Amino acid sequence: MSLFVPHYVCIKFSYPNKYKIFHSAQHSRMNTSRVSAVVSAQQDVSNYIPAAPILLPEGPWHQVPGGVAAAKGFKAAGMYGGLRAVGEKPDLALVTCDVDAISAGAFTTNVVAAAPVLYCKEALETSTTARAILINAGQANAATGDAGYQDVIDCSHALAELLQLKPEQVLIESTGVIGQRIKKEPLLKSLPDLVNLLSSTVQGADSAAVAITTTDLVSKSIAIESEVGGTRVRVGGMAKGSGMIHPNMATMLGVITTDALVTSDVWRKMVRVAVNRSFNQITVDGDTSTNDCVIALASGLSGANKISSLNNSDAEHLQACLDAVMQGLAKSIAWDGEGATCLIEVKVSGAGTEADAAKVARSVASSSLTKAAVYGRDPNWGRIACAAGYAGIPFNPNKLRISLGDILLMESGQPLPFDRAAASNYLRTTGEKHGTVIIQISIGDGLGSGQAWGCDLSYDYVKINAEYTT
Repeated sequence: MSLFVPHYVCIKFSYPNKYKIFHSAQHSRMNTSRVSAVVSAQQDVSNYIPAAPILLPEGPWHQVPGGVAAAKGFKAAGMYGGLRAVGEKPDLALVTCDVDAISAGAFTTNVVAAAPVLYCKEALETSTTARAILINAGQANAATGDAGYQDVIDCSHALAELLQLKPEQVLIESTGVIGQRIKKEPLLKSLPDLVNLLSSTVQGADSAAVAITTTDLVSKSIAIESEVGGTRVRVGGMAKGSGMIHPNMATMLGVITTDALVTSDVWRKMVRVAVNRSFNQITVDGDTSTNDCVIALASGLSGANKISSLNNSDAEHLQACLDAVMQGLAKSIAWDGEGATCLIEVKVSGAGTEADAAKVARSVASSSLTKAAVYGRDPNWGRIACAAGYAGIPFNPNKLRISLGDILLMESGQPLPFDRAAASNYLRTTGEKHGTVIIQISIGDGLGSGQAWGCDLSYDYVKINAEYTT
């Protein structure tokens, strides 16, 4: 079966203008002429939407191709299976491991958790390993009752039979419209073709990364390589998310893979720390989804020494690699926020602990007034000070320091004269480039620091979500 839908239309654009073009074509669903030619069945599925620019923090690693399939032992695939409307993007993705992979997960805190979330939480409580992750787009399978949960069971059993695995070794993620069950019949019919498409190639990973997107305008995929204990280890991942993004967790799906050898208890602690430093530090609109799910698998096939404690240099290095991959993916989600024209990065220092700094950073990144001001190119630093103040972390306001980019706005709790035109121009030019607006805040003399990421709040956000199901 082909990876591609013969009549899907590919829209190409440069990043600075991506929203102007793509929103009219995808979100508004206008019947005007499309921007580019029909995609032939021979083209790479990753051409359906471009890849996101992944902003990795600096560190002793380098980027490598392959996404979730870059680490040893992993394969991936993506295809159109009929869960979306004809002419939409691919809608089924599969990631597998050749061996029993040490598993970990993080999930939404929404009480109305989707059926696949409930299933995965139970599976991870039952077993410390997994072999496959099946992801569908189109239907969230949330708020679907017992029938929706049975759909998850049926899909996991069918895939397990094809892969000759135990059902509990198959995990499921879903994204799409809440209240709609998985289109199970076309999904089950597509599984043999999806399995046959599995590969450790870049194309396989890219296909999977595109297939899990919904309102995303870019796919999110990354892999890095670094030496851990003298052995090369890879960490890769993919994610989706653009709207309904807010801790804890953000509205997103994610899959992380590594060939590091690590014990189950250490791996699960590492994943939780990395999620708290990344996906739980992004916000677009303040809505926490029913389907948020990150699954992380470690194959152990790198040949590196086993990491069985958090208190050694190998564990610290692997944690840093895991943090880097998750933060890169998290920032790409906020960068791709619905209707956004820029990424907002909030850096907080001087707090008593990392957790305190992270909470203040989240508060500012989540502020609708701050986000709207950034979109309006208004350097209204009072909104930043206000959001820092209501974060729930006590600090001395006479030690508050705020800067926008390189422009200092407040020092020692006192407003400073500044070039308002230059500050506004900083916001405007950053938005025109779809770049990153940096807000730096210091709240005291403590050693705690943290970051959060968001995006500006534009008119297009309302339009996209007003028309989401129509």
